[in-house]
Amino acid sequence: MPLAQAIILAVVQGLTEFLPISSSAHLVLIPWFAGWTEPGLAFDVALHVGTLAAVLIYFLREWVELFFAGIGVRNSLAGNPEDLVWRKRLFWYLVIGTIPGAIVGVLFEKTIEERFQQPAGIATLLIIVGLLMWWADRATRLSRDLPQVNLADSIAVGSAQALALFPGVSRSGITMTAGLFRGMTRAAAARFSFLLSTPLIAGAGLKELPKLIHAHRAGTLDLPMSTLFISIAVSAIVGYAVIAFFLRYLQTHTFKLFVVYRIVLGIVVLLFVFLHLGPAR
Repeated sequence: MPLAQAIILAVVQGLTEFLPISSSAHLVLIPWFAGWTEPGLAFDVALHVGTLAAVLIYFLREWVELFFAGIGVRNSLAGNPEDLVWRKRLFWYLVIGTIPGAIVGVLFEKTIEERFQQPAGIATLLIIVGLLMWWADRATRLSRDLPQVNLADSIAVGSAQALALFPGVSRSGITMTAGLFRGMTRAAAARFSFLLSTPLIAGAGLKELPKLIHAHRAGTLDLPMSTLFISIAVSAIVGYAVIAFFLRYLQTHTFKLFVVYRIVLGIVVLLFVFLHLGPAR
């Protein structure tokens, strides 16, 4: 893979992992449109290590606060007793919310990767989830912040996250939509979504990292290590910037822009598929 192509895909991963438009869809569709070969496992792992670094660095202080609160330890970051109480609840709600996605990932990830990578199916899910996001953004109260998150929210949003393995759904898109349906504010739904995604992104990276190390030691790695490190760095930097931008954006904006983008992209892909306009290989 040329370095320029790797950087383009790393930028795409950093942009789309945290915006509600599906990173997995874009990493399938962009090579499909451009006629590029599949990037391969090593490159996919590198991109996800980058976005994992972005979300860990951005929310590091918050995760430290939540962890200590969760195990009942007061510290200088914990704030007042009321903050300690809701942070303790939120920590365990995040733990519970991670379980559905972890179970589905262990049981069905390989099957989904093998059977649900076709552009038409991805486009359909882009449109369906876009319409759900539009409905949730318009039809719910959007009045509850993180301190008001409860166990039912955790189960609902966590169950929605389990659907994110399907390309076109979008982890952030489906979890934020579920949060909106539960009455969370847009900013709270986004922050809860990002926090909830961290353990699963980390788990996926740790699961695949031994394969990457083995391929490197065996001399079968199909990409230079320099390309992988550059891809990780680009994905991390772009991902961090997107998180910061998106959380500010949702303070004063709706999800309309992303709804329109998903639907338009889905329609374009379906037209390419059904009119046999797919790019030449």
